[in-house]
Amino acid sequence: MDIPALADAEELSCDVLVIGGGTAGTMAALTAAEHGANVLLLEKAHVRHSGALAMGMDGVNNAVIPGRAEPDDYVAEITRANDGIVDQSTVRQTATRGFSMVQRLESYGVKFEKDEHGEYAVRQVHRSGSYVLPMPEGKDVKKVLYRRLRRREMREKIRIENRVMPVRVLTKEGRAVGAAGFNTRTGQFVSVRAGAVILATGACGRLGLPASGYLYGTYENPTNAGDGYAMAYHAGADLTGIECFQINPLIKDYNGPACAYVANPFGGYQVNRHGERFVDSDYWSGQMMAEFAAELASDRGPVYLKLSHLPEESINALEGILHSTERPTRGTFHANRGHDYRTHDIEMHISEIGLCGGHSASGVRVDDHARTTVPGLYAAGDLACVPHNYMIGAFVFGDLAGADAARFTAYEGELPADQLRDAHELIYRPLRNPDGPPQPQVEYKLRRFVNDYVAPPKSGARLSLAVEHFERMRDEIAEMGAQTPHELMRCAEVSFIRDCAEMAARSSLARTESRWGLYHERTDHPQRDDEDWLHHLDLRKSPSGAMEFTARPVAPYLVPIEEYAPTGGASRHLGEIHPEQVSTAGHRDVAPIGSGVRTTVRQDATAASHSPRILELLSLAEDEPKLPQLRPFLTDPDPAVRRAAIAALTETVPAGTGPALAAALADPDGGVRTAAAASLRELVEVLPPEADLSRSLTDALGNDDPQVRAAALDTLRALRLGDAAAYARTLDDPDIEVRIAAVRALVSVDALDAVARASADPAREVRVTVARSLTDPGSLEPLIQDPDILVRAAALAALSTAGCPAPYGTVAVTALADPAWQVRAGAATALGAAAPGLAVPPLAKALQDPNADVRKAAVLALLKHPADTEARAALATAVQDTDADVRAYAGRVNAT
Repeated sequence: MDIPALADAEELSCDVLVIGGGTAGTMAALTAAEHGANVLLLEKAHVRHSGALAMGMDGVNNAVIPGRAEPDDYVAEITRANDGIVDQSTVRQTATRGFSMVQRLESYGVKFEKDEHGEYAVRQVHRSGSYVLPMPEGKDVKKVLYRRLRRREMREKIRIENRVMPVRVLTKEGRAVGAAGFNTRTGQFVSVRAGAVILATGACGRLGLPASGYLYGTYENPTNAGDGYAMAYHAGADLTGIECFQINPLIKDYNGPACAYVANPFGGYQVNRHGERFVDSDYWSGQMMAEFAAELASDRGPVYLKLSHLPEESINALEGILHSTERPTRGTFHANRGHDYRTHDIEMHISEIGLCGGHSASGVRVDDHARTTVPGLYAAGDLACVPHNYMIGAFVFGDLAGADAARFTAYEGELPADQLRDAHELIYRPLRNPDGPPQPQVEYKLRRFVNDYVAPPKSGARLSLAVEHFERMRDEIAEMGAQTPHELMRCAEVSFIRDCAEMAARSSLARTESRWGLYHERTDHPQRDDEDWLHHLDLRKSPSGAMEFTARPVAPYLVPIEEYAPTGGASRHLGEIHPEQVSTAGHRDVAPIGSGVRTTVRQDATAASHSPRILELLSLAEDEPKLPQLRPFLTDPDPAVRRAAIAALTETVPAGTGPALAAALADPDGGVRTAAAASLRELVEVLPPEADLSRSLTDALGNDDPQVRAAALDTLRALRLGDAAAYARTLDDPDIEVRIAAVRALVSVDALDAVARASADPAREVRVTVARSLTDPGSLEPLIQDPDILVRAAALAALSTAGCPAPYGTVAVTALADPAWQVRAGAATALGAAAPGLAVPPLAKALQDPNADVRKAAVLALLKHPADTEARAALATAVQDTDADVRAYAGRVNAT
């Protein structure tokens, strides 16, 4: 292609420019539009599929649900996890606004797991506080958001330009006034004038090189190459915490998370090769990763996510989540190795390094309204430094940025000509060297240097070598060749990666201590130094173009933390950080000295239809069709067209969608029925409880397809459209999943007498569901005597909710001697609700149980008797337990 003239640029104008159409960017655009701003959303891919969220999300890691957690507790958790280097005012925004954001997303159609009574099913993964909220349909979150963007009232205020990649934020007189970029399909140069700019480009996922050597096989979304980090830096904004890397556990040889967050509530956990739990850290943090790395490198490695001990129903549930929402290729990976969670635990390893505020603490410095240090410039999501912010935090700060930025109107002055020229040169210079080194070759070399010299454990010498290499690579990057707009995009990304690599190396050189466990472990400065370094390390671009640093004291906390006491104060200007002398090994004039003492679920592929009707349908779907326009496709003779019509209906949700989907449950094609059932579950939060929908769903209870019957029950329950009589009739259904759905539905209408009737169900899975649902000890009695181990365990554990009155407390004490550890753990849980005189002595004895899960249950039960002297004494002995979880929970006795 030819280099377009600078004067031929396409110029766009808006009040609020949002760069990045992922999690934070989508929410920022929606909020700014709702506040009346004229919004332009630029995305270098396509908003429908862009960002980390498009890969699916299995749950929310930081849902502070009233009654289940307190904002101050969450702020304290994050502060400790980040070794005290936190601006608590930003973290508190996520803590206090997260619940309303969950409700807002739910109103859009995002599904969060709830119990039978419609309460959020928050689970405890960390040892204090319950913040994890599963998302059973998390693979559809981005689709729901895109559907919201495409609503008519939003389309009038939000202009989406897909395939446009900004490379620089434009500034005038110290404030952001727009951006410069290009179209990644046509190559056209694009300039934008804006009243405010919101950066939401995600993490720098392509920093370190994966063990596979594959450039795009990264833990983070590989499209996130540090674009926003580089744009913020060159615009003059402060970045902070860039020395605090993101490093995660992942599946060995597969660049995806091992998902202990998902597995832990089901009973999975991380162990060494001896099956011993070893992580003492109380939060997902650098300290946890340091413990993980040490275990992996010791003779106790490898490390595994242990699942093989779990019952079949738990493994089925985990497969449903891990093989669809998290990574659709994960099941294939295990299958090709002949591995199955029932027979093989998952070998774990350590990911490459990256930069990510959402999972560690590096990014653009922002205040509690997402404002950067450059007026008119905002940052949100994984790009912004709000430690451990995760998905909900990205939504919250996208919302904050959109609301604040909506105050501005489009910039009307001349855009800076020198900055436009520089951006134009950055984009198109590879076209002058079409036969120059290709982008994959240069990027591979760059990221190998990151692995060799920047990845922990760090040292001043290796970091200094890194800086030398990254400086030298400026010229190599300038010589890269390209011939197409797509190649231009990749070349620009390499320049962003180089900027981020230099920032990471120089920041790591500047912080002369070790902090955050593995995230910033310096072998030449191995100790944490709170006296000099309880500071944020900020970097910015100096007027001369060099990176300069400032040590900014941590502001006094809003939520006091016993371990730290920041007092604020004046910042310490560090200036430029220069590499150490590494050109020779020691001094040239000194001679060398002698050494001293120092089963797999297979999915059948469906043949793709080439019907032109599908193309017609896709074109129609772009214009927000009404239901009458879609009906001909819903009744088309070709099942593939009908399935596509279900997808279009689910994306656009016109009036009458619920009854139309319910009617499709009766379709003669199994694929159409499956699609309709999945769509009903996806949209259940936004469907109105119409009479037509109720009738169709009730009719579907008699369908021959069990998945239809189960979906109908779940939808009736969620929308409160069914009654006990209809639910009770399905308790005799031949399908287990339908009977489980029936039990949950009966619980939702408090028909516990009917639930109790299912105590004799032949399927263990149903009886376990019944046991977990009952609150009357008398109704639980048959299940406590059940011949199945897991049923007895669930029934005993349910006694903790039922109050465990005296006769049942005695039963629980007896069950502590059961041969099955699951039953003993359930019995220990039950005794947490029994009278202390009866419960405490056997619980203290249970602290010697050979099974760690039993000891953990005993500790948690003893914590429910805080006034009992014997209970406190027993807990004091448990702090020396060999299991990390038992030690951590026992240590909470001093907080009660």
